[in-house]
Amino acid sequence: MVRKAVIPAAGLGTRFLPATKAVPKEMLPIVDRPLLQYVVEEAVAAGITDILLVTRQGKELLEDHFDRAYELEARLQDKGKTSLLKSTRTLPGGVTLFSVRQGEPLGLGHAVLQARNFVGDEPFAVLLPDEVFLSERPCLGGLIETYRELGGPVVGVQEVPPEEVSRYGIVDGEEISPGLYRVRGLVEKPPVDAAPSRWAIIGRYIITPDIFPLLAGTRPGAGGEIQLTDGLAALASRRAVYAAVTEGRRFDAGNTLGFLEATLAFALARPDLRPGVLKIIEREIGALSEEAAPTSGERG
Repeated sequence: MVRKAVIPAAGLGTRFLPATKAVPKEMLPIVDRPLLQYVVEEAVAAGITDILLVTRQGKELLEDHFDRAYELEARLQDKGKTSLLKSTRTLPGGVTLFSVRQGEPLGLGHAVLQARNFVGDEPFAVLLPDEVFLSERPCLGGLIETYRELGGPVVGVQEVPPEEVSRYGIVDGEEISPGLYRVRGLVEKPPVDAAPSRWAIIGRYIITPDIFPLLAGTRPGAGGEIQLTDGLAALASRRAVYAAVTEGRRFDAGNTLGFLEATLAFALARPDLRPGVLKIIEREIGALSEEAAPTSGERG
């Protein structure tokens, strides 16, 4: 069973400054829930019961969000606002949240290495909170099923356009069945002309604990950081590692345009919001068209 998940959340969120000067990036809301909550809900829906947040100083809000707010709950209870009351209980029963601090910003591989004691000798999931999905079943759930079938580490991948290759870890793999690859190698953020494929790792992993000695011995790679991709490449040289094409729509909410796209898509996916959002879009397009229209003087 894969019952533990690690969520690295120690980044500075510089792409969203000044908003992230005082508020962690993972707490920025998509519609009415923070990014981090979508990721935690995906993990829980896939059967995860123990979740570790890898954070840093100044990110106490992440833990506070999943804590009980008894005074708020009491007020909502007194006012009969049961729907709002339910929404404040952000961590389902039977799920336990843990946290550990990454003392230095040494990269994703180093962040995952901080989970060594938490994981023990079990397989575990890693979910990056920048990535959110709209899909019929949890993205992570599909990877867990693949792990159960094959018994080896699995990374989720999706094909990206050539101009985006240099933003991701890229898989070199041999297709063994439709949508499933045996990993031959992995490269972190290669230039497009040196990339072995366009299959990008999209922030969802099932990893076995034998990754930890390899991460401990991994030297800084791309960006001068200890990369999880490099640790997985070393693991793939020792045992079978797989890449599975994930289902559903993926949104890279770690940049401004991706975040806006995710907000719009998640709002349109909600029946209670969709009609109003469509009206707003229509109104804004109309306003832009009017601004672009030439004046009578310009016509002639």
